[in-house]
Amino acid sequence: MVDIDHVVLWVDDTERALKFYVNVLGLEAVRAEDFSQGKARFPSVRLNDRTIFDIMNRNDLLSLVQDFTGGGKDVGGTPINHVCLSMNLYEYTAISMRLAEHGVALSSGGENAFGAQGHALRSTYFNDPDGNVLEIRYYED
Repeated sequence: MVDIDHVVLWVDDTERALKFYVNVLGLEAVRAEDFSQGKARFPSVRLNDRTIFDIMNRNDLLSLVQDFTGGGKDVGGTPINHVCLSMNLYEYTAISMRLAEHGVALSSGGENAFGAQGHALRSTYFNDPDGNVLEIRYYED
């Protein structure tokens, strides 16, 4: 079995992004204190016991990442279309409500959208504060 270990998200304001992923999406911060104390180059947020998002400041870390990814001049890797997070109906509803409460524009991805677990009952797209596109969806429990 192959899992996703981490996804790196480029951001322009690390603290703003961390607050969004923790306070709005409800994810757990990882190494946030180490980052604020200068002991870690970037913080992360935990999606589950096996997967995290690394929150990297594009202005501070682009040249470092370009060295080992071989990415382009402005990106440090090939841009992606979006990242989709799957969850149960309760989590989907709670996150959707928090996004709306924080004024995040939501775009319906429709119903019966195909994904890794078959056809999701509903999906929704939105942007984080740095323009990264995320999708949330839920499948039958």
